[in-house]
Amino acid sequence: MTDRLPATGPPLKGHSMSLLRLGISLQPRWPIDDGAGVLRAARRAEDLGFDHVAVGNRLLDSGFGLDTDPLVLLSAVAGVTTRLRLLTSVLVAPYYPALVLANQAATLDVVSGGRLILGVGTGWNPEEFDAVGVPARERGSRTDDHLAAARALWTRRPADFDGRFTTLRAAQLGVPPLTHGGPPVWVGGHSDAALRRALRFGDGWYGTGADAAEVGDVRHRLHELAADTGDANRLTLASAAFLTPPGIPAAISPPGRPLGGTAPSAASVTDDLGRLAEAGLTACTLWLPIAAEHVGEAMEWIATEVAPQLT
Repeated sequence: MTDRLPATGPPLKGHSMSLLRLGISLQPRWPIDDGAGVLRAARRAEDLGFDHVAVGNRLLDSGFGLDTDPLVLLSAVAGVTTRLRLLTSVLVAPYYPALVLANQAATLDVVSGGRLILGVGTGWNPEEFDAVGVPARERGSRTDDHLAAARALWTRRPADFDGRFTTLRAAQLGVPPLTHGGPPVWVGGHSDAALRRALRFGDGWYGTGADAAEVGDVRHRLHELAADTGDANRLTLASAAFLTPPGIPAAISPPGRPLGGTAPSAASVTDDLGRLAEAGLTACTLWLPIAAEHVGEAMEWIATEVAPQLT
């Protein structure tokens, strides 16, 4: 069995930021005729010392970037890497029956050697909810149900569970997870409901485009809500952040404030990362709104121009 948070090798160096682990989102739209391109990028991320790679969850063409299945793609990434953590950023829990979600996540946890981080959210896209036959109004309650059922399956053999959408009787998951208690779960969302969900079912909170003030606010709210739902200090605080390195054209507009501002430099990006770390963030996924052909160059810039300033 591995520990709850698997060992990942040394993080990028730093003083107050030594615990801020940087990852790369594999979000750009990779060319279909070169499916191995995204795997080469993941290997390069590992070689450059990044902590994790992340893949989102879309079922229909978003026109916005990579729309692959996160668990399938991260399984392929697991096969070509050895240290890199694998983050779903985020998987829409209501799209998956609880038993399927638990079994697929446990399978990836096993084949990756305990490197999966299951980032989950409730989702939002009405077209996708209609297509999978799940009422969007039930997305919050289904997420709670599925996370509770998955935890039961990961921690008990056999497992009994009575939920609103899932019933289990003496169920034994096809493959038990390698990580004790199941892969770590980071719950996405900024609402009070999402924060309560993180406290009840998660090992961490995962934001999108959060600045230092918002991270501080989330940390404060988690402690307030934890008075009757759990201990906030045990939660990892993580977030995606948007970055277009200088000299690399943006393929799309980032859906939030970019790191380092509209004209980023190594110094301004490092300053923003430092503020995030001081606010309590311990992991940051860099979401690059650039064409796939520039991802390698962007990672090199981060590794050579930003990482050395974190010392």
